[in-house]
Amino acid sequence: MSFFPYVPSITLPSQVFSSPAVAILLPITLGSAVGYATRPKATKQVYAAIRQPPLRPPAWVFGPVWTVLYGTMGYAAYRATTIGLAHPDPSIRSLALVGTTAYTTQLGLNLVWMPLFFGLRKPALALADIVALTANVGTLAALWSQWDKTSAYLMVPYLAWLSFATYITAGVGVMNNWDISRVEKQN
Repeated sequence: MSFFPYVPSITLPSQVFSSPAVAILLPITLGSAVGYATRPKATKQVYAAIRQPPLRPPAWVFGPVWTVLYGTMGYAAYRATTIGLAHPDPSIRSLALVGTTAYTTQLGLNLVWMPLFFGLRKPALALADIVALTANVGTLAALWSQWDKTSAYLMVPYLAWLSFATYITAGVGVMNNWDISRVEKQN
């Protein structure tokens, strides 16, 4: 039983999950594209200008951390899907397909956060997104653990980072009265 159904129309193509290189490079490429589309220089300026809670990392940390996390999540998706679809139990094969939809939706939620927060400057929407994303990733890890614990464990650093990012998102929202639309950009 799973919270998610398998929905082929919103799920990444099977070729993504059958090739380790594609599975790893796709989230890295999409994450990088979203990062560049949100104008890195302006994003760094806004990040420096908003009031933030304690323990915030410096802006330069995000690129390397997300690259590793995207690569790890891609490999976990490849591994869980190929092992799950080859499993002798038909219920596990069915759950592996569900996992592809859950993975696709988490990737979509992940990619939307930056435009919500830095593009639209809506920390409340970004918070709702990251809470849904974290729940999705936790569900995905629990799902994968039914046939491949390694893939589930590979999601633990991602869940930890999402928890930290949720704290930062909520902290920025609270400290800026949920409005960063007028934050002055530093020159």
